[in-house]
Amino acid sequence: MAEAARKIDTIDVRPDFTQADADALNQRFEGVDTSSMLKALFDERQLGEVAVVSSFGTESAVLLHLVAAVDPTIPVTFVDTLKMFPETLAYRETLVRTLGLKNSNVVAPDPAVLAAKDENGLRWSYDPDGCCEIRKVEPLARAKAGLNSWISGRKAFQSVTRNNIPRFEIDDGRLKINPLGDWIKDDLEAYFEKHDLPRHPLEAEGYLSVGCAPCTSKVLPGEDPRAGRWRGWDKSECGIHEEVTPLPDADDKGANDPIF
Repeated sequence: MAEAARKIDTIDVRPDFTQADADALNQRFEGVDTSSMLKALFDERQLGEVAVVSSFGTESAVLLHLVAAVDPTIPVTFVDTLKMFPETLAYRETLVRTLGLKNSNVVAPDPAVLAAKDENGLRWSYDPDGCCEIRKVEPLARAKAGLNSWISGRKAFQSVTRNNIPRFEIDDGRLKINPLGDWIKDDLEAYFEKHDLPRHPLEAEGYLSVGCAPCTSKVLPGEDPRAGRWRGWDKSECGIHEEVTPLPDADDKGANDPIF
């Protein structure tokens, strides 16, 4: 009887990735084309629970097409901050349908957290770090809670803050895969053309990197592709890929004068 009562369901048999694993994978797949790398990773089933995290931005179709061509059942997670452009939401539907993604899901901010920390929806205007934390970072943390690995669309050329992105790294105990880390803009453009992929509707209007509507502006000729994100703030990342330091809450009322 005592043997039958043992809590065997508490045993965690999921893979536990270390920096040594990431280093070994970087060495193994050095010089291997992205499609072949993804096929090997998915076929070998060594990633545990894995998902693609996609912003469905201007370059997202490339990674999603690469993944869908190998295994369209791989989960694809989108964080809807509830501040997205309508064009982004429509583009997501287009790509899901066009690429045949079979396991696309959405995670959103916690309504209770929004009520407590962004009741009027204007936190972006005076505390963009804090806004990103509650609308993007925390929801994605929930989505990643059951994952062992996740796939990112980051690329080194996008910004000076993204130089030297490895294909494999360890992120909060999980294996983070950056299949396009060493791709350049010309590679992406060639892939779009070769596979006739749909473009984000806002790209033609000068939005080269698309995030939340209030914090995204058009990019001027010669500017960094991410220059239109959080323009006017000393900020270039939302906190998903690089740590940012939110300002103190101070009850969120009167802590800072809103900037319009």
